[in-house]
Amino acid sequence: MDLPGKRRPPEEDDDLEAEAIKRQRISDGEEDEEGGGEEGTDGAALPGLAVYKDDDDEEEEGAGRREHWMGQEIGRGETIENGGGQVRVSAEDAEVMEEFHQKDASRPPAPVRQQRQVERRRDCPYLDTVNRQVLDFDFESLEAGHHVYINLQTEKVYCLPDGYEIDDPSLDDIRHVLNPRFSREQVLHLDENRQWSRALDGSNYLPGMVGLNNIKETDFVNVTIQSLMRVTPLRNFFLIPENYQHSKSPLVHRFGELTRKIWHARNFKGQVSPHEFLQAVMKASNKRFQIGVQSDPVEFMSWLLNTLHAQLRHSKKKDRSIIYDCFQGELEVMKEIQKKPLIEKNDHDDEGNKVIVAEGGSSNDSLVRETSKVPFLMLGLDLPPPPLFKDAMEKNIIPQVPLFNILKKFDGETVTEVVRPCIARMRYRVTRLPKYLILHMRRFTKNNFFIEKNPTLVNFPVKNLELKDYIPLPPPKVKKKLRSKYDLIANIVHDGKPGEGCYRVFVQRKSEELWYEMQDLHVTETLPQMVALSEAYMQIYEQQE
Repeated sequence: MDLPGKRRPPEEDDDLEAEAIKRQRISDGEEDEEGGGEEGTDGAALPGLAVYKDDDDEEEEGAGRREHWMGQEIGRGETIENGGGQVRVSAEDAEVMEEFHQKDASRPPAPVRQQRQVERRRDCPYLDTVNRQVLDFDFESLEAGHHVYINLQTEKVYCLPDGYEIDDPSLDDIRHVLNPRFSREQVLHLDENRQWSRALDGSNYLPGMVGLNNIKETDFVNVTIQSLMRVTPLRNFFLIPENYQHSKSPLVHRFGELTRKIWHARNFKGQVSPHEFLQAVMKASNKRFQIGVQSDPVEFMSWLLNTLHAQLRHSKKKDRSIIYDCFQGELEVMKEIQKKPLIEKNDHDDEGNKVIVAEGGSSNDSLVRETSKVPFLMLGLDLPPPPLFKDAMEKNIIPQVPLFNILKKFDGETVTEVVRPCIARMRYRVTRLPKYLILHMRRFTKNNFFIEKNPTLVNFPVKNLELKDYIPLPPPKVKKKLRSKYDLIANIVHDGKPGEGCYRVFVQRKSEELWYEMQDLHVTETLPQMVALSEAYMQIYEQQE
């Protein structure tokens, strides 16, 4: 290959070609009739070898000879295969070949391309152009007018287009916002912190009580995330990335990043955007949950917990994860199915004498009873139907029901009739309580025409929900105390018409035992009595120690 600036004249290329043809005739046994060098255009005799060859030319010529000689090393006067016949190589060409192989063997190997060393500097003139008040890692963006860039993976800062790395400790606060870090000791004492943090705009915020941006009708995601942030073991697990570094799921890592940003005390703003987490949700759910489409937080909670569990467990045999450790309980389900009788005709009797035999039962019993134990992550409670008639003031009466009444569904005696997948009578009994109990009230019913919302208010205690007084529980293990008392830590509420409306959530701050109402970016302190007066839709209770 010719290097730039060393290209030969075209007449010399013609001379080289003529010289190559002459050497080929000699190797085939022909004599040069003229006996001297071939005449040029000006009649001057040219020497036998060209003098304008550089390394690239020798490599190309050597490659051509290797291809012509089939890559075989031969001695003087040897015969080699060439296509289908044989070619006799002269002693002169054999010497040329031997000399070429010796020179090729002595040639040093091509140098390996090394990675370019990037200069590190501390005196960057563009550091004062970094505006932390508009710095936002929640959204993907690119600005062409900037000079200071940070690698989101390595957290190294570069000045472009100058191409040097900036080594300045004043950028550490930006690295902490990009990737918040918690030590295990900090995580253990997180609920003891009562100190407020100050954002760059001068506003104060409580770590763990920051608002979440509503991208577009994503309030069902925000209330779910805010509720799960109150589950201490789950939060502590995701604050340490080493706990889930074995998982390759983007959903798991985006959930961990969001958890660390919510509880970080050095944020530039008093709010966090779940934009990247929502993108991971859309991809993992195949757009079942997506930005711009309102969804049910109960369905989203169920999908999220099951998906996180599946992507966190180490193997299918070891079916455990932080999700199951927190939320999994066990139910005993007793099912009674009415089977259609099979009528058999007796040949010896008259037509009216028939014997009824039930499938799976005795000849006198048309019921099939099945008992099984199934795990659960949340329990669904059925609300009584609202009244159809108005009162004397021509207004619908909003009914109220105690939580203990609708919890009787799980006492093992109350019958619940279901029609899907088949008509059956069901009885449920709790055989193992989880550390965190999720209850959801079935307020919405769908038919072929519209969605109907049940406005019934549920009266529930904020503290000391004692389950053993209302549902039978299994005896505790040896030397262990029955833990059946729970405290409310999160309460999700739906406001508005069915199919429309919005969601908000009441959560408790453990360090001060105060309640806060959170709706997207709005975070306000509230009274515990206001929590009990809301239309509860989904609740999380924590088991007392």
